[in-house]
Amino acid sequence: MPDPRIAYGFLTKARLTELAASFELGVASNRPKAEFVDALVERTNFAEVLALLGRDELEQLCRDHRLDDGGRKKQLLIDRLIGEPTKPEPKPAKPAKPEAAKSARAKSKQAEPTIERVERVELVELPSEGKLSVAALEKYLWSAADILRGSIDSSDYKSFIFGLLFLKRLSDRFEEEAEKLIAEGEDPEVAWSDPDEHQFFVPVKARWSQLQASASNVGDALNKACASLEEANDALEGVLLGIDYNDPNRLGDTKNRDAVLGRLVQHFSKLRLRNADLSEPDMLGRAYEYLIEKFADDAGKKGGEFYTPNKVVQVIVEVLDPKAGMRICDPTCGSGGMLVQCAKHVEREGGDARNLTLHGQEKNLGTWGICKMNMLLHGRPSARIEKGDTIRDPKLLEDGELILYDRVVANPPFSLDEWGRETAEGDRYKRFRFGLPPKGKGDLAFVQHMVATMNASGKVGVVMPHGVLFRGAAEGAIREGMLREGLFEAVIGLPTNLFYGTGIPAAVLVLARKRAKGREGKVLFIDASREFREGSNQNYLRDEDVAKIAKTFRAFEDVDKYARVVGLEEIEKNDWNLNISRYVDTAVKEERVDVGVAVARLRELERERWEAEARMNAFLEELGYGRA
Repeated sequence: MPDPRIAYGFLTKARLTELAASFELGVASNRPKAEFVDALVERTNFAEVLALLGRDELEQLCRDHRLDDGGRKKQLLIDRLIGEPTKPEPKPAKPAKPEAAKSARAKSKQAEPTIERVERVELVELPSEGKLSVAALEKYLWSAADILRGSIDSSDYKSFIFGLLFLKRLSDRFEEEAEKLIAEGEDPEVAWSDPDEHQFFVPVKARWSQLQASASNVGDALNKACASLEEANDALEGVLLGIDYNDPNRLGDTKNRDAVLGRLVQHFSKLRLRNADLSEPDMLGRAYEYLIEKFADDAGKKGGEFYTPNKVVQVIVEVLDPKAGMRICDPTCGSGGMLVQCAKHVEREGGDARNLTLHGQEKNLGTWGICKMNMLLHGRPSARIEKGDTIRDPKLLEDGELILYDRVVANPPFSLDEWGRETAEGDRYKRFRFGLPPKGKGDLAFVQHMVATMNASGKVGVVMPHGVLFRGAAEGAIREGMLREGLFEAVIGLPTNLFYGTGIPAAVLVLARKRAKGREGKVLFIDASREFREGSNQNYLRDEDVAKIAKTFRAFEDVDKYARVVGLEEIEKNDWNLNISRYVDTAVKEERVDVGVAVARLRELERERWEAEARMNAFLEELGYGRA
């Protein structure tokens, strides 16, 4: 029989509080979890407590104690936990028409998504003592994906896991705040019910103890929890409503949804995400970034829609060097990684990142919600992240005009078809003054939007496909106009196969309104395409590669076979073509061969061979073998 004390230890304090209240044990809600466990162990019957638990909770306790969690009846699970011998469940009586029943069962089995693979997953265990480390948290969160993997497409399950992580964090933090208020003398009714006492108020139906107790219609309970959270907190409007935990197309019928989501809820129930349980202040944000990267890798091509590889982001951030007090924008922000990295750069340089203004816009509703959660988990609740199409409907406005920024960063979709030319033709913000890109190539539309939102001393860092460097016609005219105006500061060529979804090489364009002294009328070309770590499916920039690019940009000087500063006169002679290979010669020079010396060496080698052959023949004759 499992030790009741250990079994209760697997339950949350909120659940233990409910159980203690059911038995009228009189333990105050502000007492530590250990007192609730002691009271239940000493003053109640283990079997009676188990009877109050939901089926999902009992199944999880069985798994926690390495007991069989199968069977249709709740009493079977209780018997296993209290050590009673269990009789096999009686088989149902045979139907009158066995062939028809067999056929119906076969059809039902085909119609329902299978979750057998999920049941066999070996989940990562959390440390039993001490604060949660970043590494342990990352591994445990990623193991949650195993519960969904095989049940739904990998590109879809990220939203479900992100949503549950967010719900658990808000609920745990709410409990922590309420208990602290009570410990400081506040009325418990106020501590648990007054929204003004909390950063985010969590209604009863969104509290984790309620979700954990849901044995059926789990998807409906999760949807209602998300809706109630948004209703109670204006800052969360729309963040969670894009996640449908009742979606039959992704999660199957009600039975399968309850099974899969029930396991997910119990999996997250083992996590304590209060501030007091975390070993580092920003570890939730770091774990969230880790999950985003892992989901992008798992989703393959679709991963590129919401994630830019971290080292590519670092290249842009190091080159642009944002400072405290700046306004920073990402008009195609995806999951928000570039904005987060800008803030981290300021902190690393000793600045106060709280003084940054972070803005972004994202077209995809699901990705927008992930970005909002990312900002909140990184402690950036003031970040303004708008929903919508940046080209057709820019939302980052002030008094009806585009907001201007100190730094504008982005990795827009490459060569986007149907990017919004029909809207751009009558653009009221006059963003496309250098010309309209082709209908099927939206790259320079995004670049011009970014230039239009750059202030008088601002800089732009944007990832672009190489085609924008040399394509002619309308794009050539746009490029010429921007070069003549002195906007191009640097073109940085990156290795191939860095990005999810495409193996084509890309470049980072650095544009600036105000150039440092000595840089006017010049463009720095950096060919960093040959320096990377090769992976099995993807290539990766290394720390030393990022550092070399940043150092070269800051020096703004020629580096043999790597970088070259080029005047506009030379670029004009090349018809405003910015193809990096035209300006940076990376070819290895062949060694000059002196034919006379080479022939003399050949003759010398031939003579040595003849001499060696003569000596060998002499030895053979001495041995009686005659000439070879």
